[in-house]
Amino acid sequence: MSNKSKQVMDKKAQVLGGDKGGSSKGLAAMMVVAVLALVGGLSWWFMSPGQAEAPLPARAAVVGGEQVVALDEALFADGKARHFELKGADGVLVRYFVIKSSDGVIRAAYDACDVCWPEGKGYYQEGDMMVCANCGKRFPSVNVNEVKGGCNPAPLERRVENGKVIIRLADIAAGKRYFDFPRKG
Repeated sequence: MSNKSKQVMDKKAQVLGGDKGGSSKGLAAMMVVAVLALVGGLSWWFMSPGQAEAPLPARAAVVGGEQVVALDEALFADGKARHFELKGADGVLVRYFVIKSSDGVIRAAYDACDVCWPEGKGYYQEGDMMVCANCGKRFPSVNVNEVKGGCNPAPLERRVENGKVIIRLADIAAGKRYFDFPRKG
C-alpha cells in the first residue's frame, strides 16, 4: 500500500470512528456543542420579547354605577405584568397592562408611550423592569403609573377595591390615540 493510500485510509478511519480514541473525543465535543446550542436556542426563544403572552380580552362590568373592567387582585400577586385589550365601539383596540410592582402597589399603564407609540410594539417584562419593545429603554415597575412622558409607559388610572383592580372604561378609551393607527388599504 502506498503512503498516500495509507493517509487516505487513516483519515477515513478517523472520520468513521476507527481511530484510537481521537474520534470519540471529537464526537463528545460535538455533542456538548449541540446540547449547548439547543439549550441556548430554547432559552432565547422563551425569553424573547416576541414570545410574550397574548393580551387577554377585557370584560366590562358595572361597579357602583360605573362601566369598568374589574380584575381579581390575586391575578397580579406573582409580580408578572398581565396585558389586556379592549375594543371600543369604533373598532380601535386599546392595549394596556397591569402589574404588581416590587413595592407591592398594583399599577396600570397603556401598552404605549408618548414617543414610540406609532410603532405599536408596547412593553414586555424582564424581572422588575418593563422594557420598550421598540427602543429597548427599561423602566422599573415602581415607576409605572408614577412617571409619565417620554418613553415611559403612559399611566392609566386604576383603583383597588374589595380584592378587585378597577379601571373605568372611559379611562381605557382615553388612551385610544396611542392605538388608532392609520388604516392601510
